[in-house]
Amino acid sequence: MKKFDFLWSLPRYYKRLISLSIDALFVCLAFTFAYWARQGGFSWFENSSVWYVVVGTVIITLLVNIKLGLYRAVLRYLTFHAFSAIFLGAAISALSITSFAYFFNVTIPRTVPIIYFPFLVMLCGGARILLRALLVESPRKGCESVLVFGAGSTGRQLSLALRQASNYRVKGFIDQDNSLVNTIIQGIPVYHVDKMTDLIRRYGIKKVLLAIPKASRSERKKVIDQLLPYAVEVLTVPDFDDIVTGKAKVGELQDVAVDDLLGRDVVEPVAHLMQSNIAGKIVMVTGAGGSIGSELCRQILSQQPSKLILFDVSEFAVYQINKELSEMVAQKSFKVEIIPLIGSVQSINRLTSTMKAFGVNTVYHAAAYKHVPLVEYNVVEGVRNNTFGTYYCAKAAIDSGVESFVLISTDKAVRPTNVMGATKRMAELGLQALAQEESKKAKGTRFCMVRFGNVLGSSGSVIPVFKKQIADNQPITVTHPDIIRYFMTIPEAAQLVIQAGAMGKGGDVFVLDMGDPVKIVDLAENLIRLSGLEVKSSENINGDIEIQFTGLRPGEKLFEELLIGDNVRETQHQRIMTANERFLSLLDFVVMMNKLDKACHEFDHVKIRELLIEAPTDFQPTDGIGDLVWNAKKSLEQNIDESKIISLVSKSKNA
Repeated sequence: MKKFDFLWSLPRYYKRLISLSIDALFVCLAFTFAYWARQGGFSWFENSSVWYVVVGTVIITLLVNIKLGLYRAVLRYLTFHAFSAIFLGAAISALSITSFAYFFNVTIPRTVPIIYFPFLVMLCGGARILLRALLVESPRKGCESVLVFGAGSTGRQLSLALRQASNYRVKGFIDQDNSLVNTIIQGIPVYHVDKMTDLIRRYGIKKVLLAIPKASRSERKKVIDQLLPYAVEVLTVPDFDDIVTGKAKVGELQDVAVDDLLGRDVVEPVAHLMQSNIAGKIVMVTGAGGSIGSELCRQILSQQPSKLILFDVSEFAVYQINKELSEMVAQKSFKVEIIPLIGSVQSINRLTSTMKAFGVNTVYHAAAYKHVPLVEYNVVEGVRNNTFGTYYCAKAAIDSGVESFVLISTDKAVRPTNVMGATKRMAELGLQALAQEESKKAKGTRFCMVRFGNVLGSSGSVIPVFKKQIADNQPITVTHPDIIRYFMTIPEAAQLVIQAGAMGKGGDVFVLDMGDPVKIVDLAENLIRLSGLEVKSSENINGDIEIQFTGLRPGEKLFEELLIGDNVRETQHQRIMTANERFLSLLDFVVMMNKLDKACHEFDHVKIRELLIEAPTDFQPTDGIGDLVWNAKKSLEQNIDESKIISLVSKSKNA
């Protein structure tokens, strides 16, 4: 190919002149071959009049080809249009032979133009196919050999996209459909997945491209499980819906989505449950700029409330989600008013005035501090925000006549071992107590809480941390080899929260079906392998990425639970369950909150811990008090006391 590089680099004007010259030569050759095939010799050379026919045919052929745009076609992207132009041009060229023979009174056998036509098509078309093959099919510098998993329509489109403009060279399709195995598609052979090992060794494959966007997550997980044993990086085409809607193209390769590793198929939401508390109503989301809050806002917007109030303490978070949702409203022509508000859930006056001013019907309370170690280090703020913030928000909802209030809770509230979980369980107790009182009213506020585990891609999630560590070629840090967690995607969690809220009757504790728990170390290993790397261990010292165990963080559990008791019941949604759990009366809860308020105000962490344990939260702390300010203060007091003792000892010695 390098010897032809000077040709490919010529200006287009010179390339067209070369094409014209070669086509002129092909006309002469085609005529010669046709005459020879008919007469068995080259006797036409002796007749000078025949030359007029040949020259006239050359001129007409070139003019027709120019008119048909044949010389404007780029060889690398040659399509059926170009070949149809060659056919038409050859047909007109054959007719011109007959016309010129008649005009110049030259005796040419009538079958010569007929034989001439296929010769000219083969020469002009074949030469272009050959050049296209040289340009497209031959390896380019830095081109990487890959395999495409999936020989369906998406796989074929991906192959074409990579062939046209990519540094990838597809060496084969992998497919589980036996009817396709051992066939050739677009010049590329189709192999069964059993041939992976041989293909990887033969072609030095480092990447496998998944082209199965229509497959369900469970099907994709089966495919990924088949690829995990091989040291290849796995990339995938975008989601099929994104391809159809034009948000993404087939050739835009992405990392395998982590939710594909879970193999959890999404259940279509129930339309009337999605709309019940939202459509045409005024909805408020606290913590609207957070991971769950922002997705809730997107899902709520699609159900077209009359107003959507974005409430968050972070100015930047409110700005971001307001900008995104405003663009969605304009794009989809929704008649929804977006109201961005900055405020803290710890300010009951701000909450009450907001809900009353806009006549809020539904509240989704997602505002919370959820990072376990950070809440351990900032106990008072965790209690103020998670427990008091939820209680104030619920009280404001009652005072404002809100119809429905949904709390986003967590699996860490079940038998908590950390302050964050204990504060969220206290928040649940508050809602249960208020719900008991509201149920006595004719039109009281309906309170419910939805409890679920970790969501993929949320702030603080392990997945982005793992991916960054792999990208930086650093060891992956896992707290414990046996730690397990429940995982769910953010969109699915938000949909289920909305549907659960619609089923709430008052004081309900809804628990989402999180599927099977995932071992974090297995997740880390899979991410390493899907990146085309190997896990470095004592058994494989030549591996790429090591997994290091750092020990459980303050307040962290080996496993999380979703239920306090065993009294769980099914609901009308297959992935939402409801549980009846013990709680405090409103009077007892208020007494407890007053004590907790006093302890927080006095910065009495010992008392805060005692009250959290005393309440029916099942709080069993595994570590000492971790508040950084409190510990610093204790350390300072201890140093002062030691200094006083040393000073007294020194004075007594001098005396």
